[in-house]
Amino acid sequence: MTMLQHEIADFTANIYQDNKFGKLTKADMLGHWSLVFFYPNDFSFVCPTELEDLADHYDEFKQAGCEVYGVSHDTEFVHKAWHEANDKIAKIQFPMVADPTNQLSRDLDSYDPVNGQAERGDFILSPEGKVVAYEVISSNVGRNAEEILRRVEASQFVYEHGDQVCPAKWTPGDETIAPSLDLVGQL
Repeated sequence: MTMLQHEIADFTANIYQDNKFGKLTKADMLGHWSLVFFYPNDFSFVCPTELEDLADHYDEFKQAGCEVYGVSHDTEFVHKAWHEANDKIAKIQFPMVADPTNQLSRDLDSYDPVNGQAERGDFILSPEGKVVAYEVISSNVGRNAEEILRRVEASQFVYEHGDQVCPAKWTPGDETIAPSLDLVGQL
């Protein structure tokens, strides 16, 4: 079953951000683009490399009008401890979302019941809170923030220009394609 156009369910979650605890709700995610970035758990091996990569590109996501939400099944207290204990994680400025009941990972179908945690899934949500792109990969393979940012920007472009599509490797400023029945015979 595809998650495309799935609207994120109502939720309230605890977060750790800017050296303090807070709350996040579905309403907080509406009105702007969102990247919901699941990782299995704090204090692990691949996860800090991914989260550091996102932290290093966070300003670019913000410039694109996209908030990043790092989510694992750990509590906000574990997020805080990891933030204080790891130099890579200390760079993080985006919200670290606590999902101890796996409510979010279940809603976005990235929950692994065998391990009781989320798979490595990243979900790009439109300003209406609907999934427009996603990827779920093996827990032993890290992801690339630049590629995810490219997918955010391409998703934003086609969202704003419904008569255009983005070819492979498209980045902002590249040519797009205007689908036409006249082109079908040429493909």
